[in-house]
Amino acid sequence: MGDLVERLGLRQPQVSKHLRVLSEAGLVDVRVDAQRRIYGLRAAPLRELEQWIGRYRRIWEGNFQRLDAVLEELKTKEKKRGSKKRKSAD
Repeated sequence: MGDLVERLGLRQPQVSKHLRVLSEAGLVDVRVDAQRRIYGLRAAPLRELEQWIGRYRRIWEGNFQRLDAVLEELKTKEKKRGSKKRKSAD
């Protein structure tokens, strides 16, 4: 666990809690080796999760693209308003 603590920049209790949650969710396997616990990712549940998220990802990507278009339109309108104000002030 020391490696994870160091790499993640978290304290040991925080890492332990995260690992416990991942283990309870079935996303990691734990093997006891003397005083150490060896954690390994379980690929199958992660693939299932990716497939499930993939459906929603497509929806959100479409929403974000529409949001980008609206924001660009608002920026363009704001720039036009700003340049009109400067011209009238001159």
